Amino acid sequence: MNIVETIILAIVEGLTEFLPVSSTGHMIIAQNLMGIESTELVKAFTVIIQFGAILSVVILYWKNFFRSWDFYWKLLIAFLPAAVIGFLFSETIDALLENVWVVAAMLILGGVFMLYVDKLFDNPATESQKITEKKALYIGLFQCIAMIPGVSRSMATIVGGMAQNLTRQTAAEFSFFLAVPTMFAASAWKVYELLFKSEGNGLQILADNLSILIIGNIIAFIVALAAIRFFIGYVTRYGFKAFGLYRIIVGSLIILLLLLGYNLQIVE
Repeated sequence: MNIVETIILAIVEGLTEFLPVSSTGHMIIAQNLMGIESTELVKAFTVIIQFGAILSVVILYWKNFFRSWDFYWKLLIAFLPAAVIGFLFSETIDALLENVWVVAAMLILGGVFMLYVDKLFDNPATESQKITEKKALYIGLFQCIAMIPGVSRSMATIVGGMAQNLTRQTAAEFSFFLAVPTMFAASAWKVYELLFKSEGNGLQILADNLSILIIGNIIAFIVALAAIRFFIGYVTRYGFKAFGLYRIIVGSLIILLLLLGYNLQIVE
C-alpha cells in the first residue's frame, strides 16, 4: 500500500465513519476500486486508523465526554450487546465483510428507510432527551444490526436513539460517544490478532509500516473532525433524506458494475 492509497483510505474513513452511509462499505469499495490486495497490513490499517476518528470525538466533545461515571455506565450498557455478538459471530461477520453484494443491498435498503425516517421519528426537544439505562441498551441492540456491512453503525444507533424519542441531534451525539468504546475495542482486537494470531510477524508488520499508520490516523482525525461538525449542523436542520438518496445511488452503481462484470470482490 503506497502513500496515495493510504491518504485516500484515511480520507474515506474520516468522512464516512460518523455519517449514516456505512464506513465499512465505503472502505471495501475504495479498496476494490484501487485494486488494493487484502493483506494483513491492509486489514489492520482499515481498522487501526479508527483510532484517529475516535480521537476526533473526544476532542470535539471533551467537556461532555469527561463528565460523570453515570455517563460511562450508560456507554458500557450500550456497548455490551455489540461486544458479545461480535465475539460470538466474528467469523460470520468477517465473511459478510468480503461480500460486496451484501454491502450494495444494505446501502440501498438503508437508503430507502432513511427517506422516511424523519417522518417516522419526528421527536420534539423535551425532558425525555435524557439517556436512561433502558434507552442506552436499546441503542446498543440497534448497533448490532450494523455488523452487517453496508448498514452503517451511525445510522443504526441514531435510529435506535430516535426510536427512544430522542431528537436527531441528541441521538447523533450519543452515537458519536458510543463509537469511542466500540471502535476502540475493534481496533484493539485487530492489533491483538495481528500480533498474536496472524501467520506472519505482526509486530514486524506494524514496525515496518508505522509511518503509514501514523499518517492514516492523522488524516482520519482531521477529516472526521470536519465531518462531525458538518453532520450535526446539517442533520439538525435538514434531516436524513439526502443521505438516503446518496446511499441508494452508491448502492445502485455498485450493483450495476457487478452486473456488467466488474470484479469488485476483495482480492485475497
